Amino acid sequence: MSLLDDTVKGIGPLDRDAMARAKARLDSLAKPPGSLGRLEELVERIAGITGRDQPALPRKVVVVMAADHGVAAEGVSAYPQSVTPQMVLNFLGGGAAINVLARQAGARVVVVDMGVAAELPAQADLVSRRIGPGTANMAKGPAMSREDAIRAIEEGIRTAEAEHERGLDLVGTGDMGIANTTPSAAIAAAVTGLPVARLAGRGTGVDDAGLSRKIAVVERALEVNRPNRADPVDVLAKVGGFEIAGLAGVMLGAAARGVPVVIDGFISGAAALIAAGLAPVVLDRLIAAHVSAEPGHRAVLDHLGLRPLLSFEMRLGEGTGTALAMLLIDAALAIPGGMATFGEAGVSGRIGT
Repeated sequence: MSLLDDTVKGIGPLDRDAMARAKARLDSLAKPPGSLGRLEELVERIAGITGRDQPALPRKVVVVMAADHGVAAEGVSAYPQSVTPQMVLNFLGGGAAINVLARQAGARVVVVDMGVAAELPAQADLVSRRIGPGTANMAKGPAMSREDAIRAIEEGIRTAEAEHERGLDLVGTGDMGIANTTPSAAIAAAVTGLPVARLAGRGTGVDDAGLSRKIAVVERALEVNRPNRADPVDVLAKVGGFEIAGLAGVMLGAAARGVPVVIDGFISGAAALIAAGLAPVVLDRLIAAHVSAEPGHRAVLDHLGLRPLLSFEMRLGEGTGTALAMLLIDAALAIPGGMATFGEAGVSGRIGT
């Protein structure tokens, strides 16, 4: 049996007993039951994922996976492909937005080369799980082979395994790859069946002509490849990306180990479509950090049934939304242990109780 099959089989249901205990604790606190809204929902969900009714998640990691895309040759991005390796080096140097926000959230940033189309200098903090120097041009044929798609997912699983062995309580997903909103739109269209024009956005900031070209390229890729929506690996192989596959693997690997997964924007959403297609139960383990300014992201979250925590009109990627969401998660998890109960506070409970 393959690593992917073993991982999928290892993802169990939420721990309902832990969720009930967490709810009972929340309801005993000096406040009307449910009055902290989605903060209380977060506590209960995380209790179900971890199996602990008063969980704490101090060891946080944002996994930023980077790869290039052959479809960039079609002029779908406002930036050249050389930006991908340049930004990887910026992540490693601590100068990117995700570095700043992760520091605020108390999270480590793990940078993974899944297939950057450049030779990166060896660095101790760079994790190499390369599948190849970027995908092929999906507008002309499959982005990758089926074998490479599975391999990329499994490299994502291995990344989650390695971080779990190092110490991991909460993981966020981030991405870097010029043109990667194009395969994300293709995956979203293939899985949801929605029109490409509704899903494709401006990405790095293309103008009207660039957006029209991007829509046409995605439509052509879908026509040329005809991905099978009933087969997530086929969709991934034909119109996906190495970092998207790797992120799907991180989601599956973390879920199998009882680690909550905070997903970022459109690219992470596309990865979640693949992960959920392989193991629908993984959705119980995913927390949507925010809804991006990319139009397709809202459609992806709706399809997955995930409610975003934030709506800040962000569209940077890198895992920036996950770092912000981690701050909210910390706040939510502080409530059960930090608040007094009605009895402890000397506050009267509801009439008739």
